[in-house]
Amino acid sequence: MNSGLWLTPPEPVPADRAQLTDYRLTWESGAQQESCPVRLSADCRYKLWCNGAFLNFGPAKGDDRVWYVDEIDLAPWLRPGRNVLAVQVLHYPADPARGNHSLFRGKRPGLWWEGPAGDWRCHVENGTEFYAEEERFAPLWLHERAAADPETQGWKTAAFDDRLWERPVPTPMEDLLPSQRPEKLLPRSIPFSRRSLHRFALPVQTVPAHTETEFVLDAGEEMCAFLRLALSGGRGAEIELLQSECYVTEQGKEDRLDAARGHLEGYADRYSVSGWENEVYEPFWFRTFRFIKVTVKTGAEPLRLLSLDYEETGYPLEVRTQVQTSNDSLSKIWDISLRTLRRCMHDTYMDCPFYEQLQYIMDTRSQILYTYAVSADDRLARQAIDDFSRAQRPDGLLNCSYPNVNVNVIPGFSIYYILILHDHMMTFGDRELIARYLPTVDRILDFFRRRMTAAGLVDKVGGVNGKAPFWSFIDWAVDWLPTEGMPTAGLHGPLTMESLLVILGLQKAAELHDYAGGAMGAEYRERARAMREAVRSQCMDERGMLTDGPGCRELSQHAQVFGVLTGTLSETEGRRNLLRTMEEPGVTQCTVAMCFYLFRALEQTGLYAYTDRYWDVWRRMLQNHCTTCVEAEGYARSECHAWGALALYELPGAVLGVRPAAPGYERILVRPCPGVLTSASGTVHTPRGDVAVSWEKRGGELSLHIEAEEAVKKLIITE
Repeated sequence: MNSGLWLTPPEPVPADRAQLTDYRLTWESGAQQESCPVRLSADCRYKLWCNGAFLNFGPAKGDDRVWYVDEIDLAPWLRPGRNVLAVQVLHYPADPARGNHSLFRGKRPGLWWEGPAGDWRCHVENGTEFYAEEERFAPLWLHERAAADPETQGWKTAAFDDRLWERPVPTPMEDLLPSQRPEKLLPRSIPFSRRSLHRFALPVQTVPAHTETEFVLDAGEEMCAFLRLALSGGRGAEIELLQSECYVTEQGKEDRLDAARGHLEGYADRYSVSGWENEVYEPFWFRTFRFIKVTVKTGAEPLRLLSLDYEETGYPLEVRTQVQTSNDSLSKIWDISLRTLRRCMHDTYMDCPFYEQLQYIMDTRSQILYTYAVSADDRLARQAIDDFSRAQRPDGLLNCSYPNVNVNVIPGFSIYYILILHDHMMTFGDRELIARYLPTVDRILDFFRRRMTAAGLVDKVGGVNGKAPFWSFIDWAVDWLPTEGMPTAGLHGPLTMESLLVILGLQKAAELHDYAGGAMGAEYRERARAMREAVRSQCMDERGMLTDGPGCRELSQHAQVFGVLTGTLSETEGRRNLLRTMEEPGVTQCTVAMCFYLFRALEQTGLYAYTDRYWDVWRRMLQNHCTTCVEAEGYARSECHAWGALALYELPGAVLGVRPAAPGYERILVRPCPGVLTSASGTVHTPRGDVAVSWEKRGGELSLHIEAEEAVKKLIITE
């Protein structure tokens, strides 16, 4: 076993483009080994094969302060005699605009290795170009224009002759990020991704010479998967694999299966065929798709399409909560919600797997809650909590998405980080974790303390995306699309929503300090009280409605919702105001992203039955054949945004009513919210154990039945 070492090609790779480098290790092994643990990492990402079998993809995303190393036991794939380890490394250039935004990188395509000694060889590929998916905003740089490299045919197998390849050299220490130094490397903190193999049924097996043909393959649902195309013959043929989420008509996104009126939009990989027998093309990164449009243009030789496989991948979420209700549509909404959450969980949470693959704080807060509700798994959440703490800027705000090599700040998103910590406290307890991140919380709140108006509100701290230093995004409400998700009141002055968010952050931070032995609880409560009074005096119209800013007339459901959640509005006021937002025209409505908060306010004011009308948004998704939850109805860019997986919280947490009543589920509240439903049943998995709940409503009376192990029963309260 060799001690750890960063390896790199002997000559520097081009500094202006993404680059693939292939590494091969060959060694002789005696009898079958019971174990052969190895540790590896890469700058930026690797794919690993052992004796031709695909094993893994990594490492988990880090940054210049944290870099992860994976440990893998090779024993199941080893054989007596000659063994071959093949590692393909994707490295992005230093320029953030020419590479994946969520991947930090050093100066070289390095491979970290601790494992068997042997003969290492490497080869810098020449046939693959990674290109920007869009001109204006290209955060991925995953798609390829590729041609087979004659020097790599069969390079993952023992039969390949690598004597003409170069030997890698140790990476110079000055070319490493601080986090990549050997003494700083950290073990992987989350489990490896799950993988499941699927195969498309190809409608065409042979494409004659001098022919152009295309066909569409349907996976049946939104999918994140590695593609593998096997070919034979067809020298000079060109193949395009267009990955798309749905059909789009001239009117926009309607029926996602409407192939008669619509067309497929998306990103494509393009491959030039060499004509080898049993040629294989495997794009490096996983692809997101429901449909793949295959276009083939042959030259002088016919081409055989042997297979197109896809290996589904994602975080190994183990769902242990199940709920049934008297409304069948909610079961179908649960299904698309669960699929959405799965597709947005990889080595970080993601806003969307198709467009950005960035871990945004607001999105992640919702995704974490949904993960807790269905699995009580906090491993990816704990990593996200640490990620976001490292995203803190000198001014106290957090980068709104992280890991991210670019500056990207939405001031209000920093408050959602405080909510993430509060959710973890209520679900798992863990005073040590909360205490560790209290300084991050305090610096966030200090940023807003230093940016208050004389009247006691949060001053104007942002604006329209790209036109102000910070982006004051709140929601993709239709009325706010011209200002890119910011209330139009923000064009002229402070936003009520940003003050309400800070109030909520202060309130939750006070509870965090109380729990972890901090000293700021009383001060934060007093600041929250003073800000509530300031909002009421500066941002309330003559009818008692909270306006979107001081001195303006614009009204939104959002301001009333957060007025309720912060106690700025009394329950009576909140009930009245929320009813007005649902009955009167001209009030900006919450969209998919904000429905979680809307539902909490409706529950708090005794209006939970009104949630049924908002489930119509998801019912329309089903009618339009969506298989995952859209980003927003009025801004349906992404077909898969897990802030919309609301059913995963709502059915166990509100309809069955199982939630923590004290930190760490030391008390378990079971208080169902029937709404318009007549019955519900299911089992909710909590960190303390399973709680089975069933209820039925007849004649206005609710009969409730609860089952749990005796130790769990002692923790349950119903009022």
